[in-house]
This record gives sequence, C-alpha cells and structure tokens, in this order.
Amino acid sequence: MGKKIKKEAEPPPKDVFDPLTIESKKAATVVLMLNSPEEEILAKACEAIYRFALKGEENKATLLELGAVEPLTKLLTHEDKIVRRNATMIFGILASNNDVKKLLRELDVMNSIIAQLAPEEEVVIHEFASLCLANMSAEYTGKVQIFEHGGLEPLIRLLASPDPDVKKNSIECIYNLVQDFQCRATLQELNAVPPILDLLKSEYPIIQLLALKTLGVITNDKEARAMLRDNQGMDHLIKILETKELNDLHIEALSVIANCLEDMDTLVLIQQTGGLKKLLSFAENSTIPDIQKNAAKAITKAAYDPENRKLFHEQEVEKCLVALLGSENDGTKIAASQAISVMCENSGSKEFFNNQGIPQLIQSLRSDSEEVREAAALALANLTTCNTANANAAAEADGIDPLINMLSSKRDGAISNAATVLANMAMQEPLRVSIQNHDVMHALISPLHSANTNVQSKAALMVAATACDVEARTELRNSGGLEPLVELLRSKNAEVRRHASWAVMVCANDELMAVELCRLGALDILEEVNLSVSRKNKFSEAAYNKLLNNYLSLKYSLTGYLSSSNIISDGFYDYGQINPGTKLLPLKDLCLQEPSDLRAVLLVNSKSDVSPPPSMEDKSSDIGYGRSISSSSSLRRASKEKTNTGFGSPTEDKSEPTSGRNTALSKSTTKEKGSRKGRGKREEEKVKEEEEVATAPKLAGEGSPDKEWYPPSDPDFCVYVYEVTKSIFPITNIKEQIEALAKYVAEKMGGKVSKEKLHDFSWELHISELKFQLKSNVIPIGLIKKGIFYHRALLFKALADKIGIGCSLVRGEYGRAWNEVKLMNESRKGLIGALPPPEVYIVDLMFHPGGLMKLRSKEADLYRYL
Repeated sequence: MGKKIKKEAEPPPKDVFDPLTIESKKAATVVLMLNSPEEEILAKACEAIYRFALKGEENKATLLELGAVEPLTKLLTHEDKIVRRNATMIFGILASNNDVKKLLRELDVMNSIIAQLAPEEEVVIHEFASLCLANMSAEYTGKVQIFEHGGLEPLIRLLASPDPDVKKNSIECIYNLVQDFQCRATLQELNAVPPILDLLKSEYPIIQLLALKTLGVITNDKEARAMLRDNQGMDHLIKILETKELNDLHIEALSVIANCLEDMDTLVLIQQTGGLKKLLSFAENSTIPDIQKNAAKAITKAAYDPENRKLFHEQEVEKCLVALLGSENDGTKIAASQAISVMCENSGSKEFFNNQGIPQLIQSLRSDSEEVREAAALALANLTTCNTANANAAAEADGIDPLINMLSSKRDGAISNAATVLANMAMQEPLRVSIQNHDVMHALISPLHSANTNVQSKAALMVAATACDVEARTELRNSGGLEPLVELLRSKNAEVRRHASWAVMVCANDELMAVELCRLGALDILEEVNLSVSRKNKFSEAAYNKLLNNYLSLKYSLTGYLSSSNIISDGFYDYGQINPGTKLLPLKDLCLQEPSDLRAVLLVNSKSDVSPPPSMEDKSSDIGYGRSISSSSSLRRASKEKTNTGFGSPTEDKSEPTSGRNTALSKSTTKEKGSRKGRGKREEEKVKEEEEVATAPKLAGEGSPDKEWYPPSDPDFCVYVYEVTKSIFPITNIKEQIEALAKYVAEKMGGKVSKEKLHDFSWELHISELKFQLKSNVIPIGLIKKGIFYHRALLFKALADKIGIGCSLVRGEYGRAWNEVKLMNESRKGLIGALPPPEVYIVDLMFHPGGLMKLRSKEADLYRYL
C-alpha cells in the first residue's frame, strides 16, 4: 500500500463570520444589541436588561434615557418565544416607572401586551404581561386603553390560573379597572363574580384582600349584589368574619356586607340564615375599632331603606348601636351616631333611643373631637324632630348647654345640627324658656353671619322657634341679630329665604320690632322678593303683611288703607302718602323737627305717662314736644281707670253712681260745653302758660339723658275715648252705634259742613295755628277742632277701634279719606237659608254726619271725589 498522505483541512468560507463571544459591562452596548436580527443575541440582551431593571428605579430611568423602550416594544411580537417572553418580562418590571408608562401609552403597545394573555402562552408570560397591565391600570388613561383594547375578558379568565402571581396581578388590574362604571357594567356581563369569589379561598392573604376590595367596589351596583347573593357570596363573607385567623380581612369583608345589606332580598336572606345576628354580635363584641366602625357603617347604608330599618328594628339593632356609642374610639362613636340618625326614621327605634341612646349622645356632645360632636348632634336632630318625648329627654340629660356651645363650633355641620336640635326643643314652651335663659340669642349672632347656606337656614329657623316673646326679641335686637337676619332675606338659596322670612314674621309680632325691621330695610327686601315668581314663598308674603300690620303708620302711608282688623293703637301717626322705597321717619324724629309748610302729621295717643304740674291740667293745646308731658291726673284716671272699666264690663259702667262720672269728667265737660271759652282764655294766660311750659322739662325729667322719650300726650283724645266708651259702646244696634259715633266725631271736628260752604271751612288756618303753638308738624288728633275729611276719618277709625266697631280707613286723593263699614241688609234678617254677604257702606262725617252711603253708589262717589 502506498503511504497515506494527510488531508489538509478545508478553510472556512470567506462569506461566513466567525462566532464571537462578547462580554459587555455597559447597558448602552446591550441596548444597541436589541436591534440585532439574531434571536440568540436578542434573547441574551433582553435577559441582561431584565436583570439590570430589577436592581432599582434608577436603572429603569437609565434604560429609558438610552432608548431601550421603543426597540423592546417591537420584540413583544417577535416570532421567537424566548425573545417574546424576555421582552414581556422587561415590560412587567419597567411599567412601574411613571415615565415608562407615559411612553408606552404614546407608543400604543396595549394590543401587543394584552395579546400575551392568550391561553397558549406560557405562565411566565401571563405573569409579567398581567404585571405590566396592573402597573399601567394605576392611571386613568391606562385604564381606558386596557378597557378599549378588550383587556378585561382575558384578565378575568386568568383569575383561574394555577399560578398565584398571575392571579394576584390579574385581580389587582381588575380592581383598578372597576373604579370606572363602564368597566363595572362590562364585568357583570362577563360573569366575573364567581371567579372573584373563588379567590376568597386562596391561601395568599394579598389575593383575598384584593378580591374583597374588588367586590367592595362592584357591589355598589344592584346587579352585582344580586350575582353575589345567587353565588352564595354572603356565606363566604360570614365565614371570613367567623374565622379569627382572618381578622386582617374582616374590615374589607364588612365593607362588602355593607353594600349587600342595601339589597332587601340579601338582607332577608342573611336574616333567615342567622347571619344578621352573627353580624351584630360580631360588631358588638369585637375589640378592633375599625371593625366596629365598619359594622356601624354597614348598618347605616342598609338602614336608608325603610324595609331594612324595620327588619333591623326586629333584630334589636338599637342595642348594638348604643353599645358602640360607649366605645373609646372616636371613629366608632361617629359611625354609631350616624347609624342612629338613620335608624331613628323608624318610629319604634326613635322610641327605643328615648331612654337608651340620648344620654350617651349628650355625653358625646362634650367630646374633644368636633367630628364626634357633629355626628352626635345629627343623631339628636333626627331623634327630636316631631318627637316631644325625645326633646324632653335631651333637655333632662342636660343637653341645652353643650348644644348652645356648639353654635360657636368651627364646623358648619355641627352648628347646623345643634341649631336643629334646639329649634326642635323650642317648640315646647318650658324648654324654650330654658333655652332663652342660656343667652341663646347672643349665641345665634355668629351663625346668622355664616357664609354657609345650611347654617344660615338653621340659624334663621332657630330664631323663628325661639323669638316668640318680647324679651327674646329684645335680646336679639340688642345683640345685633336683626341686621344679619334681614340680610338673609336677600339670599339666593330658597330655604334660607323661607326660614329668614319666617323668622322676620315672628320677630315682627310687636310694633317696636316691626318698626326696627322696617328701618333695616326688611319691608323693601320682602317687597322685591314677592315681586319675583321664583323667589317668593308663603312666608315672605306673610312676613311682609305682618310687618305692615304691626307698623300701621307705615302701612297707611304706603297703601292708604287700614282694614277693620288693623286696630289703631297709641302712637299711630298719619304722615300722609309716601312712595314705595321712601323711608318713613320715626315719630320721635318727626316730633323734634321744626314746624314747616309740610302736611301736618296726625298723632293718635291716649296714653298719659308723666303728670305735669296742676296748673297745666287745662292747657291741652300747649304741649312741649320732645318732653315727657302728659295730661292731668284726673284725665289720666279717666282715661285709664274709667276707660278700662268701660271696656272690661259695660254693665258695671251703667251701675256706677252719677257723681263718680261727674267727678272724672269735671274737666272734659268744661271742654265739651265751653270750648270757645277755653280757647279765649289761652290768649289772656299766654305769659303764664309759657312760664309753666318752661318749667315742664324739669318736672318731666328732660334734663336727664337717661329719661325715656314719650310721644306727646293728648288729653282731649283721652276724654273722647272715655265718652264714647260710656255713651256709644253700650248701644246694641251696630248701625245706631255707627251713626252715633259719626255724629260725635263731626261735632268734635267742627260740626256739619254743607257742600256749598266747604271752601269757607277754614281748617287750614286752624292747623297752622296748632303747628305754631306746638312748634312742631306733629299734632295730636284731639287738638284738632276744625277737621276735614282725612282728620275726621282718622278720628272715627281710632275711636271705633277703641269700642270694637269694625271699620276700615281708606285714603283718597286731594286730602280725601273715608271709613267703610259692613252691615247686613235688614230685609234679609230672619230668612232661612244662606245669607248674602254684608253690604259695604261709607260713613258720612261731613255733609250729613251719621249718614251711610252704599259703596259705589252715586252719593258715595260724590263724597269721595267732591
């Protein structure tokens, strides 16, 4: 054989690159490798980047800066499984970085990530793809993209995955998604409740917790609650509560139960299976404050339904709530108080809390926590509404003082609730008096100034409930409460306007307050409100009328009309017609003005406040205004003692001895029979009278700055009142009474005046003389001896009101005024059947005193317009 020759190795092909092992220590180099076409290099580069990203947030930011994200997104759809898996793992880690999440949303890779959730993919891909979605779903835009790209369905499917990490990531992402109502609706369509309930059996607490949190969100919807009930979800929840080892899940389980208890069918099911008693016992006996708090919240949510409240009452839930009130934890006290405030809508529960609950709530009003005080006051507000027994119980538990203290709270809710309780209590007079004794009007000033409409409303309501007597109203005025109350009438809030109008109506019950409220602009505001169809209310209209009816001087000046129910009292004055919006000056200011050519102000006053010296007894026409001067002592006795007797018992007046009447009328008779003689003496005694008037201030106390001002007295009018009381009041026939009074008034005002000689009746000169003598524009009505239409009509109305004759006072044009009375047609008396309404007549006080003219007749028209 020939010698073998060794065969030489063939050289490698020239177009093939020899294998090269690269070891890089820089991330930038590895990022560049992501653009390689080789699967092995891509897989190793992704693996290295994954390990680098796991090391911390700084590394994730570095990868973002190096531009690793964009090439990695292309690898999510790579044909090689290993490359695709490694890229998915990287995004699972990187997506926790906010900047990376933002870039991913811009690159629109959601479809690629959701595609990794397909059933044929590996578990590890499921794990990191679901982790990426969980991180992306933490922000609203990410939720929207996941939902719009159909990510909810595969996530629900993965809840049944054998891998706990996949379950955890999937339920976490679902929990984030269902915060949006659209996702919740789709979740129900996909029947997601059963697989979520199965997660409650997991051995991993984090999975159980996330499942409970998700159920807590989706069970806000009725359909989800029904699905939970149909899948025996309540049994799972009750079992969790019964298992002490799962106490870290009790709070979330109670939140889900709270939602489910809102559903009547679910509540009945729990009650029938004994779960409700277990729940109440669990809440009452638990030592964990948050559990007790959530149990009380569960009861609160369910108790908003009337049927649920009834069922709770049958299960004696009140005992549990009272026990929770005794907790040392503020959160539990607040939740229990809120539950009581809802439960007391049930009448049986309201009665139960009368003895057990109200004392504890009053105790909570003294808590250092304002939230606790507010919640306790809310419960008391609901307990005392329309329930006098509970209002009394709150007072007996010494609740008035802490409630009034709460009116100065920094929390608007606390102020509103406290005011509501006090208003409820004030509905009973004994409690109202007790509240007033605690300086409540001063405490209300701050709430009335509040900017919160609810506080304003409740404060005004409380004023309406407590300002029911003169002392309380005076205290409110002196404390400065009327100004903010009047301002509330301007409120844009309907309830505030309504309650403020109510309060003004109550405060305007006496003339002094009505005058003050009008001075502050209440009448103008109410008039403006009542002109608006949308802003007015029944209370605003009633308040407007009450102000006018208790300030008759203003009413007559504004409207020119006083009805028979508007009784003229002492201090009434007729200023004349004024335009709407014009301020009517107080009587005191008018009295202190110098006389002018303006129309005389007519004053009605039968009061005698301070006695002048005896020498002034007959000087009825020479009165110093601005001074506290009254009629003589004998006239005062006549106007007070005799008049009171006449009004109180007419029969006793008739039986009095004649001498008694003569004694009382010794000066009035002189004035009536010898009025001319009396007027003649005035000129002869002018010097003497001036000296007496000069000394009057010392006797009346004018020199003392603390002396109260009194309106000018009117001795002649006092005599008129006495005389008509004695002679006209006893007449039983109303028509004869009217005729007699008309003749009396005409006689005192200058007698009958014929139409032809009306222009010769020089009443203007007489009024001017009185102005000069009195040094004022204000003239007491009794001093006028020559009066025209409007003088006589006012005197007739003033005297008619004193003796109970119903008549109205109407102002016409050009100095006209007249009185209207209602009389039954004599021809209809004695007839059987419904009688027609009485007819209205005008009383003639000028041309034929005592004559009656039917309203809208020719004679009446002539009388009014002549």
